[in-house]
Amino acid sequence: MDALVRCRLVPHFLLLAASCSQSLLVVEVAVAQVPGSQPITQPVPRQPAVPTQPPRFQSPAIGRQGQQQPVQQQQYQQPQQQKYQQPGQQQQFQQPVSASQPIAPNANASGIGPAPAHPLDPEINFARQRLAAMEQNIQDYSCVFTKREMVDGKLLPYEQMFMKVRHKPFSVYMYFLGPEDVKGQQVVYIEGQNNGKMVAQPVGLKGKFGPYYLDPNGSFAMAGQRYPITNAGFLNLTKQLIKEGMRDRQFPQCEVKQYKGAKVAGRTCTVTEITHPQLPQFQYHKARIFVDDEWNIPIRLESYLWPQQPGGQPPVLEEYTYSNLKFNNGFTDADFVIREQ
Repeated sequence: MDALVRCRLVPHFLLLAASCSQSLLVVEVAVAQVPGSQPITQPVPRQPAVPTQPPRFQSPAIGRQGQQQPVQQQQYQQPQQQKYQQPGQQQQFQQPVSASQPIAPNANASGIGPAPAHPLDPEINFARQRLAAMEQNIQDYSCVFTKREMVDGKLLPYEQMFMKVRHKPFSVYMYFLGPEDVKGQQVVYIEGQNNGKMVAQPVGLKGKFGPYYLDPNGSFAMAGQRYPITNAGFLNLTKQLIKEGMRDRQFPQCEVKQYKGAKVAGRTCTVTEITHPQLPQFQYHKARIFVDDEWNIPIRLESYLWPQQPGGQPPVLEEYTYSNLKFNNGFTDADFVIREQ
């Protein structure tokens, strides 16, 4: 069962240490051919459930402009054996040729009226507006989800999966693309079905006895995870950001900056960077939220703990990226089932 629970389900806050003083941030998440991105104002035709060949897992490469992958009509087939590329040493944001100027910390976004009562207030308000727009305009989506997180004091390797999310009823399907020991693994959760259990189909010998029905919050499902599958997706991410912002605004020690022109897998984003001093009331040192300028949704989150020594690099706490997004596919229950391979 231990191999099964390495299903590593999750999503929430996100990448690596960087000196993001006044620099343009560029992040490329390398993925193979998966359904392409479409504006949420133009729903696209429904695509088959899973790519022909699940994309080869690659760790995010920093400092290069991402290239949009072509959209292809695809059918589900037995995935071919593909070599997993082990992520290299800890990477950093590379200094760009030209740096964007950050928005003044704590600035009143509207430029009218008094400054906000707390530096986090404008970001909390923007997050609430985004949440309302997403709930109204996005019924479901597919994407490639890349994550890396620290669990029990250990930074785990990158994981990447093809993921489908439906908001009502809340449903999640994950097909793991890497690393090798979990490639081909599948996980399904549908709110209100299977007695509240998630369904997991591992690979290898353990897969011969599956699928398994697990409590999403139980010890098996949560092994090696920071969050349960019930927290998956950028809608839940936004709710969590609002909750954490409301908690942290009780304390004045906070610095908020914004950076324009960041790139994530070829998408242009505005980055909000939140920094806290090392005090017991805070759960992280620094967080960066990458909001897509066109779609107005968070497509990347990275957060860090405090450096172990003055001037040192802050350790990665969690890092999540949504790429190759495709919205409003018209998913039904049939899209959230374990597929035979």
